[in-house]
Amino acid sequence: MEPPPGYVQKSRVAAGILAILLGTYGIHSFYLGNTSRGLLQLLLSLFTCGIGAIVMFIWGIVDGVRILDGRINTDANGVFLKD
Repeated sequence: MEPPPGYVQKSRVAAGILAILLGTYGIHSFYLGNTSRGLLQLLLSLFTCGIGAIVMFIWGIVDGVRILDGRINTDANGVFLKD
């Protein structure tokens, strides 16, 4: 989907790096516009006494790889990520 006029496309590389480095806290989900998913990841990391942080770390790595290899290629608005 083409972005509407004035809409800034999100970067695939930036989203992937955010997922790998800060995916534990769902920062990449917030960046891509998936606020409810990002909030879920953040709350699970903070309020599960470390157990959730381990799971969220793995989730972030997996999402980062999926973003960088193109399996996740749109933001929350359905606009394709730019390279």
